[in-house]
Amino acid sequence: MIRRIGFCCQWFHHDRTLKKKQLEEIERPMNTRSTTVRWLNEHKDQAEEKLDFVFKHNIEGIKNLILKVSTLPKSRRMCRISSPILPVATQADWRYYWDKPEIIKYCEKHFAEAGDLARKHDVKVSFHPGQFTVLASDNPDIVERSIDEFEYHVNMARWMGFGKSFQDGCKINVHISGRQGPEGIIKAIPRLSPEARNLLTIENDEMGWGLESSLELEKHCALVLDIHHHWVRTGEYIQANDDRVKRVVDSWRGQRPTMHYSYSRDEWLSPAYPDGNMHTSIHDMQTLLDKGCKKQKLRAHSELLPNRAVNEWALTFLPQLDIQVEAKMKNLAAEQLHNQAEELGLV
Repeated sequence: MIRRIGFCCQWFHHDRTLKKKQLEEIERPMNTRSTTVRWLNEHKDQAEEKLDFVFKHNIEGIKNLILKVSTLPKSRRMCRISSPILPVATQADWRYYWDKPEIIKYCEKHFAEAGDLARKHDVKVSFHPGQFTVLASDNPDIVERSIDEFEYHVNMARWMGFGKSFQDGCKINVHISGRQGPEGIIKAIPRLSPEARNLLTIENDEMGWGLESSLELEKHCALVLDIHHHWVRTGEYIQANDDRVKRVVDSWRGQRPTMHYSYSRDEWLSPAYPDGNMHTSIHDMQTLLDKGCKKQKLRAHSELLPNRAVNEWALTFLPQLDIQVEAKMKNLAAEQLHNQAEELGLV
């Protein structure tokens, strides 16, 4: 089975010395455009034309991104698809637009083409609804809106041909969030569509519900281990042979699991390293806190992955789990980690 290292949502050209306009011309075909409810409400006469332009660009962007990723080594063919592909699709005032038969027909056709490309080129894809998708909220209205938001992502995956069986090449990942915790997720799952239940994954939080809480859901859905979140929350560098990791792997029921990895930003590590030499060894959480680092700040994702010692720890998981890099420089950070994996003979 292929071991993969992937990235999230956006493609960055490797030559960052180019002028901004040059970079935009190269990157734009693979990256999403957007609009806002406010702009649409203030320009009602242009709103549908704007939506039409944006969403068609974005669907083509998915195809272009998959094609770009397909040119990479097989061990790098994994990417997350950005969420706002269909702008304001869950906004009640704009639901009429997305319910138009011609819009649905267009989406069905072109998302299907994107899914076919992903399967043809063996590109593993995913979605990650945002922080306002709170399936475990204690507010019924928020749960209702969260299910709607989750199913919006499921529709895109369904049109791409995913969700027919458990974790069949696409995951849709959320955090537990919400005051009800794991019990709230368990209550929400029966309200999801069959495809949603097949694609749902739950990730441990860095400040809220941690790995132990996620493990309460191991019989209900696949779990995503985020080792950076776990380190921020507990200070523990969990080991690949830990029984909790085995339980995460087992939750995927024989499918190849995906984990998340990122690293803290320089500016939030710097209080502990006045000489700036912060990327040469594993960090001890208590030492960082004693020297003035703030735990809440340490969760922020770095641009790249400069600490080879921490990277090497992350790569110990690769024999069991694919690694989705959540650093800000997206594919460039994933390439950095992949290069180190090659040096270690892991891919």
